[in-house]
Amino acid sequence: MYEAAQARGATWLDDYAQNRQPGAPKPLLPLPSSLAPVDPFQPDMLPDAISAYVMDVADRQQCPPDFVAVTAICALSALVGRKVLVCPKQRDDWTVTPNQWGAIIGRPSAMKSPSMKAALAPLVRIQQDASDSHNQALQQYKAEQKLAELEKKATEDKAKKLHQQGKREEALAVLVEAEREAPAPGKPRLIVNDATVEKLGELLNENPNGLILVRDELAGWLGKLAQDDYQSDRAFYLECFDGNGRFTYDRIGRGTIEIENCTLSMIGGIQPDKIAPIVRSASNGTANDGLVQRLQLAVWPDDLRQWRWRDRAPNSQARHAYEQTFFRLQGLALETDAEGEPPAWRFTPEAQALFIEWMEGINAEARESDLAPALESHLLKMPQTIAGLALLFELIEGEGGSVSVVAAARALEWADYLKTHAERLYSAATNRGAIGAALIVKRRDKLPTPFTSRDVRRKQWAGLDSTEVVRDALDVLVEHHHLTALEVPTTTKPRTDYHWHPELVTAGEMR
Repeated sequence: MYEAAQARGATWLDDYAQNRQPGAPKPLLPLPSSLAPVDPFQPDMLPDAISAYVMDVADRQQCPPDFVAVTAICALSALVGRKVLVCPKQRDDWTVTPNQWGAIIGRPSAMKSPSMKAALAPLVRIQQDASDSHNQALQQYKAEQKLAELEKKATEDKAKKLHQQGKREEALAVLVEAEREAPAPGKPRLIVNDATVEKLGELLNENPNGLILVRDELAGWLGKLAQDDYQSDRAFYLECFDGNGRFTYDRIGRGTIEIENCTLSMIGGIQPDKIAPIVRSASNGTANDGLVQRLQLAVWPDDLRQWRWRDRAPNSQARHAYEQTFFRLQGLALETDAEGEPPAWRFTPEAQALFIEWMEGINAEARESDLAPALESHLLKMPQTIAGLALLFELIEGEGGSVSVVAAARALEWADYLKTHAERLYSAATNRGAIGAALIVKRRDKLPTPFTSRDVRRKQWAGLDSTEVVRDALDVLVEHHHLTALEVPTTTKPRTDYHWHPELVTAGEMR
């Protein structure tokens, strides 16, 4: 019976190949779009001081400017850290730390890593300069320690004489003073790439203004945090998003470490086929604690339709303005209050009116009954992000004391732009059949002819990790005539074989 079914399939293919005889298969239909549309990045979404450099890098590298822009924002937010906060309301004590979490999503050839490297260059230079200064301070400290050792013997002799004279308290005071050691200079850090949460906690205590986590590939970090053994790490990172939370952990060997301010910015790259299953986990309830939704500056731009050869010198004026913005924010020093808390700026009346109007709109939209819960959670976290962006833009423009209507309006442009990218991100979960179908078509030469759903599952392709998802993808392909499903009787239960449309076979794209 199986041989007969195979023969029927072969005859069907032969009939089609020979002048499309009657009974030929239906014409191919375009596969449905698997991703929601997104707004393109516009240069005026950034202050002039950094916009020209972002567009220059994007042009020279032929990459989406979104990648450079988001990395730049996350890097600058790390420099600001907790130097100044923003109060989104006029009388309420709700304060926002402007640290940002971003993710740039694109294919392996989309130039994600070079984009990040170019945008982070001034930050890397600042950290290197700080490291060089620290090395000099450490040498000075070591020399002073050696001198202290030489002085210690004389101090002990002095204390001994005082004790012999019956001046016990004075002798004790001399010894106590001698035992006091100046602490070694702490090594300043801005960037971390891979650290345990225990070490990261220590680094945050040594650098209370905050750090930025830079991951060339976010998939490994997100995958690790999805494992049961790393749920405490996951809780720590969730706390770091707000930038003002406290965290205490107890470890044998390290003891108890209390982190006063978990201020962490984040940026990393990830491929579409690796982010899709992570988003599905956040959408179906298996990992819906809000970690993915904290990637507020997640951008997934369209691929460049045209590629052009570029070989020219960088725009030196634009690069200088970009670097100076970093150096200025690094040196930003604002007066704290009596308790050591940083200043908190508020919106001007005009800016406040804009923010209120947007807040009312986004909250109404997020609470619509037909909105996916994961996307709803993402949108409800946006006010914190947008308020932080408004403060950051105000600082980049060089103003101070309050957040102007210009900075607020620019942040709200980002709100509209980021919302479309969030919709694309979560469409990776809701449109899983279309996404899986596109992947199967792309890799069809790796499947036997004919093939079964089990053949697809055995490949363990990202995003096609369950029987249900594979079935959805194959159904889409059948509905759009890319596949024909033939039921083959067996000794146990029927098996479904899938045959590719003859046009796909005769196109010479299959082995």
